[in-house]
Amino acid sequence: MRTGLRARPGQGLRPRRGPGRPAGPGRLRHRAPRAPRRTGHGGQRPRRRHRGDPGGGAPMNEPAPSSTRVFLVDDHRLFLAGVRAELEGRVEVVGEATDVGGAVAAIRAVVPDVVLLDVHMPVGGGRAVLLAVHETHPAVRFLALSVSDAAEDVIAVIRAGARGYVTKTIAPDDLVDAIERVRAGDAVFSPRLAGFVLDAFAAGDGGAATVADPELDQLTPREREVLRLIARGYTYKEVARSLTISVKTVETHVSAVLRKLQLSTRHQLARWATDRGVL
Repeated sequence: MRTGLRARPGQGLRPRRGPGRPAGPGRLRHRAPRAPRRTGHGGQRPRRRHRGDPGGGAPMNEPAPSSTRVFLVDDHRLFLAGVRAELEGRVEVVGEATDVGGAVAAIRAVVPDVVLLDVHMPVGGGRAVLLAVHETHPAVRFLALSVSDAAEDVIAVIRAGARGYVTKTIAPDDLVDAIERVRAGDAVFSPRLAGFVLDAFAAGDGGAATVADPELDQLTPREREVLRLIARGYTYKEVARSLTISVKTVETHVSAVLRKLQLSTRHQLARWATDRGVL
């Protein structure tokens, strides 16, 4: 029986050529050669253009702009770690420092958009950092972040050139918002602190005269902070907990304040503070 198929070694079954199928010049049919692809310069295939990109350049989805670059300054490492954790992924923290000299050198090196600055630090405090940096980099903006809400601390750092002052009780979302606003050029203050600044600057130079006190000026910012809390009736332990320092350090500050003001007891200290409105 003939099936119409024939076997060829190594090629399987092939249909038998029918009577009406003309024989070609050869057993295999050759395809016509394909036209060569168009190429660009140097034989490279032209790059496919992105939709909406007439020049065939970068894709439509441009990278997001870099976030605000922030530098942290505080003499308490534990607090620095907490602030960094809260800000992570929301701003770009480019560095941190725990002392005045290190802060000035590092800020000059990285030139951040905003410096988040503690007011009370050894050897000059935040005000010394601000003044030193602004001598060489006046465009760097500073936002003070402090436990203190004393009028003299607020006014001193604002007069030195800070763009804002917030207390360490601020919520993380509000802190990020304050940083962004300071970068944009706004002045930012915790609600109750704005009144201090308005009162001090409303009368121009006269505002400074009302704040100045020769006896108070001889105290360091930290000593004034301890003085205010002691005058409010805080115990040494409560002062230490509030300022994140040791009880021994509180005792040292109180002794220094008593010596400078020529007072003998905590009761006299509280009376002195009350008379001058330091509370």
